[in-house]
Amino acid sequence: MATFLYKLGRTAFRRRKLVALIWVALLVFAGVAASSAATPKDPGFALPGTESQKAFDLLEERFPGGGADGATARIVFKAPAGQKMTDPKNKAEVNEAIAALKKGSTEISSVADPYTEDAVSEDGTIAYASVGYKVNSMELADKSKESLTEVAKDARSAGLTVELGGDATMAEEHAASSEMIGILIAAIVLVITFGSLIAAGLPLLTALIGVGVGISTITALANVLDLGTTTSMLAMMIGLAVGIDYALFIVSRYRAELAEGREREEAAGRAVGTAGSAVVFAGLTVVIALAGLAVVNIPILTKMGFAAAGTVVIAVVIAITLIPALLGFAGDKILGRKMRKARKAGRDLDRGTRGGKQKAGVRWASFVLRRPVAVLLTSVIGLGLIAIPAASLQVGLPDEGSSSPASTQRKAYDLLSDGFGPGFNGPLTLVADVEDSKDPKAAVDEIAAAIGKMDGVAASFAGDLNKAGDAGMINVVPEDRPSSVKTEKLVEEIRGESKKFKADTGAVVLVTGATALNIDFSQKMNDALVPYLALVVGLAFLLLVLVFRSILVPLKAALGFLLSVVAALGAVVAVYQWGWLSGLFNVEQPGPIMSMMPIFMIGVVFGLAMDYEVFLVTRMREAHVHGERPAEAIVTGFRDGARVVTAAAVIMIGVFAGFMSAGEQMVMMMGFGLAIAVFFDAFVVRMAIVPAVLALLGEKAWWLPRWLDKALPNVDVEGEKLQQELAHRPQDPDEDRRLVGV
Repeated sequence: MATFLYKLGRTAFRRRKLVALIWVALLVFAGVAASSAATPKDPGFALPGTESQKAFDLLEERFPGGGADGATARIVFKAPAGQKMTDPKNKAEVNEAIAALKKGSTEISSVADPYTEDAVSEDGTIAYASVGYKVNSMELADKSKESLTEVAKDARSAGLTVELGGDATMAEEHAASSEMIGILIAAIVLVITFGSLIAAGLPLLTALIGVGVGISTITALANVLDLGTTTSMLAMMIGLAVGIDYALFIVSRYRAELAEGREREEAAGRAVGTAGSAVVFAGLTVVIALAGLAVVNIPILTKMGFAAAGTVVIAVVIAITLIPALLGFAGDKILGRKMRKARKAGRDLDRGTRGGKQKAGVRWASFVLRRPVAVLLTSVIGLGLIAIPAASLQVGLPDEGSSSPASTQRKAYDLLSDGFGPGFNGPLTLVADVEDSKDPKAAVDEIAAAIGKMDGVAASFAGDLNKAGDAGMINVVPEDRPSSVKTEKLVEEIRGESKKFKADTGAVVLVTGATALNIDFSQKMNDALVPYLALVVGLAFLLLVLVFRSILVPLKAALGFLLSVVAALGAVVAVYQWGWLSGLFNVEQPGPIMSMMPIFMIGVVFGLAMDYEVFLVTRMREAHVHGERPAEAIVTGFRDGARVVTAAAVIMIGVFAGFMSAGEQMVMMMGFGLAIAVFFDAFVVRMAIVPAVLALLGEKAWWLPRWLDKALPNVDVEGEKLQQELAHRPQDPDEDRRLVGV
């Protein structure tokens, strides 16, 4: 592996114009293909195998044209103080608003009149109009959304309080500002790390090229592969993260090789052969983590995982081809001013010191080697204490009740809760298949009446049968809010009575609706957590055994990762579920943790954690293979890798923390969780626990059974074979010749 990558790096350096031209052509081709591709349609949100999905499919089959997957909106009206919505003037304003809404959009399938649909509160102060659309919220035209906003604005000018809710009112989220914050932080950290604008710019440039190629390819193939508009979100975030990391690793190793007095082409080859090997295997662990999302069996997550994995592959290929090519163009400007002066003077730089003083990485590694037990216990106990709240983790999906109190969606949610009860915001939709019932209408009415008597039910209404008379709908309003444990138990109880309903009426009853869908989604994510974790950690363990040729080092890597993730979940629960430090992190309403958070955090953080592990420990393994004692190898690994890993981690923390500036609490939660997880893993696990454990294990850390050593292929990540080959090769007459014009 190292020998092949060494040759690839030197070839890319020599043929830099051709390599750069190929990547520019790929970027242009992907961009043209994306711009000429048709606008992708939203494939919808499916949960195969769940009762909610079965009920949803039955609705589409038995009630065709009913807009089961169409967007919905609610216009909530509140009368001025001392008035009621049934007053003639206010009633006229509502009717005028409904008429204007119907005229303003051709995508509306239905608008319910509050005065004929019993949509006025008992005290008469609040009313609402339900709006149904022919298309889903992702495909809803801007004109339809603008019409909804204008109608609300006109009604407000007449003196009414008007708020809007429903998925039709949700604006498409753009993370451009968050991405720009992350790029700005990355640029600052890279400049500080390298002391050179050229060196700092290379990782950013190549990361953006990789993301550009990846996202453009996804966009171009969106219709063919039914990817949808949300598929590229994860790919963009991960692609940017690993793209910067991988380039940072190789550029750093290249500068180190130059500091040892090697010529530029040779330095590029060695950098790609050594750090590039670590990048390839680190990339494989990320691909495993992302592709493993298929275990959850939720199509949208599977597609997001594979799309992001493809972007990671592009980032790896760019790192081992385009980076050495651009290094050829950069010349000595890749070095800082002091390094350039030393190089011109023919002096090798001592990479273990800085200004006559030992580097911070060397000093820290030496400290850990002196007190490994104290460092290990402090780190493990500290993360263990932070992880305690994770035992109380409650998951769910966000609803409008978790929106910002200043948003119109949250205000509409609160008005409906005040006027009709908290459960009104999360009604359950029951679909009754009455094909085998003797009296279909009576069966639906009987089931509705039985459910209405259950604890936790505020109201239960039987709707009309479909045209064929073989299916009916029942609307159930819970007493409690949609995300409450009480509502979840109600759904379980209704489903538990399905056999009794079948025996008594012959009807098959299925529960769906947004609330039931959220419950099923959360359960599906919980069920997939252990298999996903086992798959990702298991495959990565085998890969790391291959890389490090050790049993204990990969085991330590996996256990350290689990500790950092559980600690991060504990921090998320403490802040966003319990409300600790809520003012500091702008948590407006503590509540359940987003159900996809644990798996999403595992996938993303695992990939980044293995990046740091592979880069840092591979350098230690390389030093050990080349004759250094275990303790010396640890110091060497920190001397060459600590600064780079620190810079990479700070960049990632900055990128993820940028999302905490968003107004949406779920986005802020995700940003906080990923940022704190990277912090724990990079600075506590990789920088403290890893050297402490390796110091205690000594030579045993690199133990591998003989039979396994013979069975495993030697991928030569640390470059042992490469070093032997370079040591015995005949002197190249062009070896010491500098290339002209670089």
